[in-house]
Amino acid sequence: MHDEITFVEGGSVTTPAGFKASGVTAGLKASGKADMAMVYSEVPANFAGAFTSCLFAAAPVQLCRRRVLESKFLQAVVVNSGNANACTGKPGLDNAEKTCEAAAAALGINPEAVMVSSTGRIGVNLNMEKILNGVALAARALDSNGGLTAAKAIMTTDTVHKCAAVTFDVNGRKVSIGGMTKGSGMISPKMVLPHATMLCYITTDAQVDNALLAEMLGVGVDGSFNRITIDNDMSTNDTCVIMANGKSGAVISAGSPAAALFSEALGQLMKHLAVAMVRDGEGVTKLITVDVSGARNREDAEKAARAVANSMLCKTAWFGGDPNWGRVAAALGYSGALFAPEKVDVFYNDKPVIRQGQDAGTPEKVLAAEMAGREFTISCRLNAGDASYHIWTSDLTYEYVKINAEYTT
Repeated sequence: MHDEITFVEGGSVTTPAGFKASGVTAGLKASGKADMAMVYSEVPANFAGAFTSCLFAAAPVQLCRRRVLESKFLQAVVVNSGNANACTGKPGLDNAEKTCEAAAAALGINPEAVMVSSTGRIGVNLNMEKILNGVALAARALDSNGGLTAAKAIMTTDTVHKCAAVTFDVNGRKVSIGGMTKGSGMISPKMVLPHATMLCYITTDAQVDNALLAEMLGVGVDGSFNRITIDNDMSTNDTCVIMANGKSGAVISAGSPAAALFSEALGQLMKHLAVAMVRDGEGVTKLITVDVSGARNREDAEKAARAVANSMLCKTAWFGGDPNWGRVAAALGYSGALFAPEKVDVFYNDKPVIRQGQDAGTPEKVLAAEMAGREFTISCRLNAGDASYHIWTSDLTYEYVKINAEYTT
């Protein structure tokens, strides 16, 4: 990371100039916790978005895709937790539109400048009385220091809020990028442009046009959220939106050194938020990096990494601290990647596990010690080419089963 990119202590979506946010209780959650958030730019902002590739895309995702294609500016995002508004047909789409209209009326802006997101239980219609009351409450509660409350309001099974910000200079002007995200289960995003549950909202006070924002968001998503998996389940609601309001006065132009710096800073922020999601995964006790190198091509490298990262046998072994490397070898073997098994080497951190396709001879207690920490890396060297890919994943625990057996809203 460039030395000039600095993470801001207590950073959030309201760290960049000209943004306000809020988190309120609309009554959507039986727990009575905050369940609606709003992020607002004081001026119309350029924007871009990436969304789930699930065919059962939720109503708010369908609306947001249309905003990306049809609207020039974005000024507000409304997010409710406790109900996904997915698989709700035309009533769901109408309710998403009504939410945008209510927010626009409360803020004095155009409905086409408002996006809406939802997360929670699938197949249940929104309680619009509560939603509309929540929109009014959120609009009144907007605050230039409201990023933290907004991050808390979008949580579902998350145990901690997730927000951060970075800052750097562009031609003598201070630029900030802030973000918040939620998601701890139903996590295996594959978001596409512009076509969970991972939700992510990013703000910046730089001036960046929509096309360049979309390009950099696509790169950022590929290097962060599309490289995490907790349970290999893609949500109907996965959303990542970035807003750029230009309040810093810094202009980011395609092909400039400033664009390269901005893209790196955005990527670092998104990676930070993505890894935070895996750390807070449902029931998770370990963060595992699966790093595949020496593949024939990127496609093979990704296939191999995802097979290991999503293997339930591997994930339960990691939870139990069992070095059982045969499960890793099997996952590589059925991944669809092409390689010569007798050339494969695997390491747990820096300890050899497999050498040339066979037991490397490292004592199990040594390997178990490598797995005992909260985080470790499994390096798979296929020795079939030069391509590589990495993915962040987690273990599979009793608590994950309990959470999802009992979860309703």
